[in-house]
This record gives sequence, C-alpha cells and structure tokens, in this order.
Amino acid sequence: MRRYPLLLLMFAVSCTKPDGTSDALGRITAEGLLAHIRVLASDEFEGRAPATKGEELSVDYITAAFKKAGLKPGNPDGTFVQKVPLVGLKSASTVSMMAGGKPFNVSLKDDMVVVSRRFSPSVKVENSDVVFVGYGVVAPEYGWDDYKGVDVKGKTIVMLVNDPAVPDPNDPTKLDERTFKGRAMTYYGRWTYKYEIASEKGAAAAIIVHETGPAGYPFSVVQGFGRENFEIQRPDKNAARVAVESWISFEKATALFAASGQDLAVLKKAALGRDFKPIDLKARASFSVTNTMREVYSKNVVAKLEGSSKKDEYVVYTAHWDHLGRDETMKGDQISNGAIDNASGVACLLELANAFSKLAASPKRSILFLAVTAEEKGLLGAKYYAENPLYPLKNTVADINMDAMNQWGRTKDIVLVGLGNSTLDDVVAAVAAEQGRTVKPDAEPEKGFFYRSDHFEFAKQGVPAIDPDSGTEFVGKPAGFSQKKRDEYTNNDYHKVSDEVKPDWDLSGAVEDTRLLFQVGYRVAETDKFPEWKPGTEFKARREAMLK
Repeated sequence: MRRYPLLLLMFAVSCTKPDGTSDALGRITAEGLLAHIRVLASDEFEGRAPATKGEELSVDYITAAFKKAGLKPGNPDGTFVQKVPLVGLKSASTVSMMAGGKPFNVSLKDDMVVVSRRFSPSVKVENSDVVFVGYGVVAPEYGWDDYKGVDVKGKTIVMLVNDPAVPDPNDPTKLDERTFKGRAMTYYGRWTYKYEIASEKGAAAAIIVHETGPAGYPFSVVQGFGRENFEIQRPDKNAARVAVESWISFEKATALFAASGQDLAVLKKAALGRDFKPIDLKARASFSVTNTMREVYSKNVVAKLEGSSKKDEYVVYTAHWDHLGRDETMKGDQISNGAIDNASGVACLLELANAFSKLAASPKRSILFLAVTAEEKGLLGAKYYAENPLYPLKNTVADINMDAMNQWGRTKDIVLVGLGNSTLDDVVAAVAAEQGRTVKPDAEPEKGFFYRSDHFEFAKQGVPAIDPDSGTEFVGKPAGFSQKKRDEYTNNDYHKVSDEVKPDWDLSGAVEDTRLLFQVGYRVAETDKFPEWKPGTEFKARREAMLK
C-alpha cells in the first residue's frame, strides 16, 4: 500500500458511484484476487485438469466461495453444478510416410502430433494419398474454395494454419480488409474449422502445418495436444469426425514437400489466390491410433443472484477453471499450474460474485456466475452449457468472459477482442470513460483470440458476448512494454509449468478491469433493452431468429 498512494486515491474516486455500487466495487481488491489465484494455482490443485483431484478441489473451492458470498445455487435442481458428460481420449499413435517413392521419417511429438477424437479403441488410415489443399477453406461469401470440387474422400489432406493472408491489391504491404477481414483471423482460420471441413469433405486424415506467427503460439503448445483429450459424449461416438487429426511442424512440412518434389514456400504463396487448386504431393501416409477411453462427468460450477424485477432474464459472467494438469512424463516440475490461464479469470469471477452479493438491492435482471470446465480441451464446458442451457438462451442477454487477466499494472485503455461486434462495446466504452480510459481493439487480431475462449460458444448460439483483454498503454511504462510482456508470456509461460504466481505481479490493473466488468454487467442487468449484435456480424441472424 505504501507504494501506490496516488493509485489508491484514484481507485477510491472511481469506486464512488451514484447508482449505489460503490461499496460493492470496493470489495474487489488485489489482495482478494491474489488469494484466490494462489489457491487455485497451487501445486495441491495439480494444474486443475478435468476428471482429476484438481477438478474436485477446484469445484469445491469455487462452490464454497459462491456459498460464502450468499449466492443461490445456479442449477434449477438446487445444486451449484452442471454435470458435463465427457469422453477422455488418450491416443497412442504411429505414423509412416512415403514421399517421392522413398520412406520419409517422422518423429512423433518432435515433428508431428497425431490423435483421433473418434470414440473408438482403434483407428487406422492405410496408404492414403496426401493432398495439399492450401488453407483448406470453403468461404462462399469471399468467393473462396480451396477444394475446387476435388474429391479428397479417404485421403490425407495437408492445410496451412490461419486464413489466407491475401495482400491488398492497392497496397501489397497490407492485407486485403475485404477478404477474411485482413489481419484479423476469422473462424475459417481456426484449427477447429480445419478439422470440421476435413470431416465434411470425407478426408481420412487432416494435417495442419504449424507456424508460430499465424497460429499465435509455439509448437510446444501443439505438443500438449498429445495429452489426454476430451470430447462431449455424442450418440454417434464422433463417427462423423475425420478419423485422424494431426499437426506437423513447419520445418518437417517443408522437408515433406521437398521430398515430394514441391516447394512449400512457393505453394504457400500460390494458396493466397482464389485460383489455387489442390496439389497431389506424390506422397502416401499411414496412421494407426489406439485410444484409451473413459467416460467422465466433469462439472461446470454455477451460482445465481436473483434479479429484482426481470429475474427470468440473465447476464452471465464466465471463466474457465480448468488447465492442463500434471504431465508425469516430464522431468522436474510436472504441474502446469495455470496461474494466469486461468486462475486469474476465476479469481475475478469470484471477486465479482462477492461484490454483487453485497449490493443493497439486486439489479433488475438475474446474474449468473459460471465457472466452466474443459476450455483447454476445446471450450467443452461452455459448449455444453450453450447447447444445454440451464436457463433459456433467448432470455440470456449477454455473456462477459474473463480469461487471463492483467498482471502488469494499470492501463490507460482496455482491449476488447472482437470490438465492433455488439452494442456491449458501447457499455464498456461508457464505463471506461468514467475511469478515464479508452477502449481499443485487439492488438493481435491475426491470432484469432475471439474464437479461443468460452464466450465464443455463447456467440455461436446468438448471445451477445464480450471478451476483454489487458490494455496496451501501461501507466508509467515505456512504449512497447505491453507487447514485450505479451511476447514474454506467450513464449515463456503460456501452457507451460512456469505459469505460476510471480513476485513482480502488479494486480492493480486487474482490479480496475474487474471493477469495469462489474459496472458493465450491472448496467446491462438494469437497462430495459437487450444488447444487440451490430449489422454485418455473423451472429446477428441467429440472435434475431431466436428472439422472434
């Protein structure tokens, strides 16, 4: 406290609100955030993987915090949990390839990660032709089809990560904003889409070529996909899904193309044109995957603050409690504690829950506090809730998501991933202005963060959703400080055992951001009008159909 007298004064001023929220805002503190993070990211919680001791401890801790705040059970059955039926899949794989008529050596994990998400004990793809399909995108609205009617059924397709980075015809130093939103990744660039279109096209196997820049993370993150994966239990046992899903490092892909008589760099450039056609690589691939499976019931944790006059309408706050767990194959530290990702977001969720519970009068609409499971496994907890909502989505007016909060101090701005999508942006801007701050768009739209956290599952169903991120203009820090810290985290800590509580953290910015999100949720809960998607947003039609 001695270090930030002026800062504390600013916080005190920012917490003085005419709407009666001042006391509640004052309940959100750096000490409170840090206390939650220390527990959730402790070695005792073993990295919070679903279906482990870490899940049991996490669910118990979050539930106890909700009860302590005096909130009601969020499940209409009278409990604080929603069971999420999952299948755990641990894949043991082999791969053999021929290129240019000769054996092509591939080292699993070092060069490739190979899994199957079908609920089958054994999956085989034998001697399949290998075809390069560019970015693997079919996007009619952009006049784009990387398949051009070529039949890839039963074949192994190779795809580049992210969207086609199409140059602006008037300025080749920039990307064409009219095609795949320029720098910003669209859903076509997400790896989940790549496997979805591969399944639709009937491919036997799908290989994504990893590049750190376009992917937004290093290959070491992909290597983590080789751990136990989870899927929502489906009646068809995922039989319609492409049999084999794989990633290959850019270096090994370059070598594979060369062995096949092709230049990956040349083909990558060719793939930026609408006239690109699939290329037969004169290579063949065989995969064998043995899956060890288990049915598990993970848990979303949910609490409710009942509204005063519109109690059947809901504002939802979300944060995922899970992380990567323990990797017993590693030497030394085996626990990915996930302090930032996402003990920090859960800490904010719990501080918000406590703050809302201290209001003298509840807001008009009900507030749901939803800590979801299996985000790291593909947004599964949020997906399950969005597909099996405890309360009707047509009465769910907004989702406010928290994933990886600011640990580097106060900022003059706040970033909204997907800025421009909905009228929620306007509420954020108004609250930020009262804090003396501005709202900025994602500084790294090419990394596709809008499609990488739990709010996306709500958005896909039509519910307006926001995903705030740390600001970029840090108070008292030099230009470039934000990008330096983001790069350090991505390269050194993201999905690594080193994502732990650090002695140099400054959570004053996280406090201010959490207080901002409190005010956003409170105002949305108080207003008569529903938030709306803005014209041109891909989720608008779904919402309008829902509300008819």
